[in-house]
Amino acid sequence: MTYGDVRQRATQIAAVTSSGYMPPWKPEPGYAEFLGARRLSAGQRALIQEWVDTGAVEGDPDDLPLVASGSGEWQFGKPDLVVTMPEPYTLGAEGPDVFRTFVMPIPLPEGRHVKALEFHPGHHAVHHANVKIDETRGSRSLDEDDPGPGYDGGAGRDAKFPDGYFLGWTPGQLPRTSADDMAWHVRPGSDLVVELHMMPTGARQTVQVSIGLFFTDRPPQRLPYMLRLGRQDIDIPAGESEHIVTDTFVLPVDVEAVAVQPHAHNLARVVKGFARLPDGSTKWLVYIKAWDFAWQDAYMYADPVLLPKGTTLVMHYTYDNSDANIRNPSRPSGRVTFGQTTASEMGDLWIQVVPLDPDDRLALDKEFAQKMLADDIAGNEKMLELNPQDARVHHDLAFCYVEMGRVADAIAHLEEAVALEPRSAWAGYDLGIVLLGQRRFEEAAQHFRRVIGLKPDFSEARNNLGVVYHAQGRVDEALGWYRSALRTDPDNAEAHHNLGRVHVAQGRVNDAIGEYRQALRINPVDADVHSSLGSALALSGQIDEALEHYRRALEIKPDLPAAIVDLAWILATSDRADVRAPGEAVRLAERGAELTGYRNATALDTLALAYAAAGRFDRAISTAEAVLGLASDSGLQELADETRRRLAIWRSRR
Repeated sequence: MTYGDVRQRATQIAAVTSSGYMPPWKPEPGYAEFLGARRLSAGQRALIQEWVDTGAVEGDPDDLPLVASGSGEWQFGKPDLVVTMPEPYTLGAEGPDVFRTFVMPIPLPEGRHVKALEFHPGHHAVHHANVKIDETRGSRSLDEDDPGPGYDGGAGRDAKFPDGYFLGWTPGQLPRTSADDMAWHVRPGSDLVVELHMMPTGARQTVQVSIGLFFTDRPPQRLPYMLRLGRQDIDIPAGESEHIVTDTFVLPVDVEAVAVQPHAHNLARVVKGFARLPDGSTKWLVYIKAWDFAWQDAYMYADPVLLPKGTTLVMHYTYDNSDANIRNPSRPSGRVTFGQTTASEMGDLWIQVVPLDPDDRLALDKEFAQKMLADDIAGNEKMLELNPQDARVHHDLAFCYVEMGRVADAIAHLEEAVALEPRSAWAGYDLGIVLLGQRRFEEAAQHFRRVIGLKPDFSEARNNLGVVYHAQGRVDEALGWYRSALRTDPDNAEAHHNLGRVHVAQGRVNDAIGEYRQALRINPVDADVHSSLGSALALSGQIDEALEHYRRALEIKPDLPAAIVDLAWILATSDRADVRAPGEAVRLAERGAELTGYRNATALDTLALAYAAAGRFDRAISTAEAVLGLASDSGLQELADETRRRLAIWRSRR
């Protein structure tokens, strides 16, 4: 910062700049151009050396530039909001690496758009961090269940990265601001959930991270998508000096790449990311010849990189697990597999892209989600191969299997997790959830009761025991458990929602509306509750507000069949000219029928009505005939009779 600082280090500065060791900028020039590149030209390096050789003479102090003040330690200046761990965590002096997650409430009275996040680790014992957002109270529950600040392991399923962003910190990483039209949104009541990897330093250390948030009033105009290439089944033999790990993904849509972030541990030597275009040419995404764990970063392209549909993205990393690698943490070298610790290895290449057509984002997500799922399964299976007694990995693998549809395998792994940790309320609860999804009601109820015995204030377990009874038609018992869940936790949004569903079934629509509003007060982004509230408001004749909630539900979850079908019904059948919209009703109803596989009588009935409202009587008649078949097969006599009446009218083109 001052001449005196530089003078006493002048010889070293000349040496490290001349060798290229400093400034710390790892990407090779000429392979991809990034914003904020920290490079010196040959002439600049020579000028520094010449200045040192001639005595490092001070210039005229009056020529010094003004130094910005008031920013303190924050590189972007004073943040709009600083969020800090509520209490510090004490890291022991010795022992293995520590993985622990901390929940940090965000004190916001209203939603804000975030243009930048700056992470302060607070201590060099922090190895790296992931920062996620939880709009529910799930992470808080995990924190409450674990004594002391935070909880062991990674964040739960409720904590997620903002859409299209990977929020993290690694040594050497500078904060980045997002493009002007690509801010991400944080809602009131949300929590920052910070996954910390910490390494004991030989002395007890106090860790208390802080995160600065920088806001913008400009809402996002483009929604990015984050792609991850990588292998979670890494297995490097001892002594192997050139171990190659690769991964690929073929783009199903046209995109622009806007940023890239490679990640690996100490054994990585060469990091390559490139794209093979459909015309056979190659575009470099990043190339690092001498990977250094101490200097990792996220790199934003100077200009977006156009990658057309059919482009193959390639990750190609080289690892050195020999004794000759001075950064090898093992002496002598041993087998190294995938994992989060510094003694294990990782290999990821995160690429932030923006689809050229915003409507292509769903297609990209559908294709890439399958790859991510397969990668996660491979990683968890590898970790269990090495340590079959890890209950947390059994648990994580189980939910990957659920997503893949391998439910029997998922149940087996959850049962193993419960056997390994019989006092874990969450393991038993999740097993109950999966069994409930399979309609194995008695088994699910058994696990929920056992969990409540372990943790009497487990509101979620009480709520889902109510769901079991509700599904079995035992409504009074369900009602009792929903109320019990709310006595335990008045802010259990799902219990309010379920209680509202009982009220509707029993004809108490106004009571249901009150419960749904309570649920939305707690979680304003629950699409299912917005849809349920829309339905209750429609039943009570409050059509305008009903429409607002149906549309809000579809903003949050565009493919929610209940909201789509109900909204289409109102737009097709309303006697109000300002509400009736046959064209939109047809578009919605066609989507609702598609989402339900053309086998849902209510969805098809709505589609028939929408066609008739639009004057498309031939389509209305053919669709109604399909409804009649479904109704007759299912014994829905009232619907069958009504459909016959409508068919008679529509055949006369009325």
